[in-house]
Amino acid sequence: MLLAVLLSAVSQATRAQTRPSQKTGRDRLGMTCAQILAMTSADWVAHFNDKLGEKAMNEMKTNLEGTVRGLAVYGQCYDARTNRLAASLGKSGKGPLMGARGNFRDFELAADEFAAKSLVTIDPPADDVKRAYAALYKKQFRYIFYQSYESKKSNPTAAPANKPAEPTSPPVAGQSTSQPQQDAPVSEMTRAKNRFGELLDTLPDEKLREIHKAFGKIFSGGPVSDDMKLKVYRYAIFCLEPSSAAPFSPPPF
Repeated sequence: MLLAVLLSAVSQATRAQTRPSQKTGRDRLGMTCAQILAMTSADWVAHFNDKLGEKAMNEMKTNLEGTVRGLAVYGQCYDARTNRLAASLGKSGKGPLMGARGNFRDFELAADEFAAKSLVTIDPPADDVKRAYAALYKKQFRYIFYQSYESKKSNPTAAPANKPAEPTSPPVAGQSTSQPQQDAPVSEMTRAKNRFGELLDTLPDEKLREIHKAFGKIFSGGPVSDDMKLKVYRYAIFCLEPSSAAPFSPPPF
């Protein structure tokens, strides 16, 4: 009798453990994660809602619920790819050291804190779909973090040698040496900083200080590459932009 009870308990536990993976498999619509990630997140969500449209209507569910589910599936696949990369780097001894991983955890926690504060500060507050997109887009930072170690080890590059200056011809007598002035193109970083400042200026003073302080903490753990910094600014802008506003930049994936 005792043996039967134990076997029954083990069987129930096994079924409970397999349910989430079975549900995830159904939500992938028979596709692999590689196939899903080959699509943009927006294309995947459109495909997901299209395939589940009839079923969702029968269950009286909305496209918003389908979008959140679709984004969750995309995020799971994105995390799985990052986890594989991290594990591969760890096995080869090429991954980040403990201190770097600790600094990055602080970076992620600060990004989470900024997003949490921003998404409730905008008017109206972020709905479930915007929150789901924000959670998905934040995943890019962890992948970029590990990817940077992969590229460092696989593509070592030497510093370029100083190139001698090209010889210049002396000016011709009577010819002006001045060049017509042209407006320098505005860099993407400058555009992002300006837009971020515009969004901060729309907030009440108390909220502005709170959000600005939370944003500053993202960079307090250590140096951040220019490319990562631009992505952080774009992520921050996404969190602060009202859902009705035209996006400042295209989605990261």
